[in-house]
Amino acid sequence: MKKQIALIFAFFVVFTYANAQENLFQKGDKVVNVGLGLGTTLYSGTGYSSTIPPVSVSAEFGVKDDLFGKANLGVGGYLGIAGSEYKFSMLGSEYGWKYTYIIVGARGVLHYPLVDKLDTYGGLLLGYNVVSASEFGNVPMGFSASAGGIAYAGFIGARYYFTEKIGAMAELGYGISYLNIGLAIKL
Repeated sequence: MKKQIALIFAFFVVFTYANAQENLFQKGDKVVNVGLGLGTTLYSGTGYSSTIPPVSVSAEFGVKDDLFGKANLGVGGYLGIAGSEYKFSMLGSEYGWKYTYIIVGARGVLHYPLVDKLDTYGGLLLGYNVVSASEFGNVPMGFSASAGGIAYAGFIGARYYFTEKIGAMAELGYGISYLNIGLAIKL
């Protein structure tokens, strides 16, 4: 957690002192990101494997221009989903648990133009993580359960637009995955 806070703080310090370019995200802009995650933060260890790769959708709306010089503020929603299973074998049979993770939240994003023709930003996510589990295999009594808790994440990212409305996006942080890559669409 301390590393994520330090990374976000460093990013915002760079925002303040960088030689700014034109900001590609402004008040009134609406952008939808669709991403595929690489390296999930939700499960790890021997025996786990992915059943649903981490995917996410976020929407952002520009609400304020000219913060801290050329920084612009955006807010929006987030939905991420991933799945995994844990398997083991005993007495010639395979047993295990299947897990589904759904994160729903709100994001605050600060955009600052660090590189020409690149929308660079950093932000925070606050939401709720719903986890459900079910047993599989030849077991006499199956079970299923669900639980949830507060989800929070920090991230940095960039968007490069190929056209006025369509671009590529990448985000590095702590959420549904460590790295999200995908498509950005300006509405």
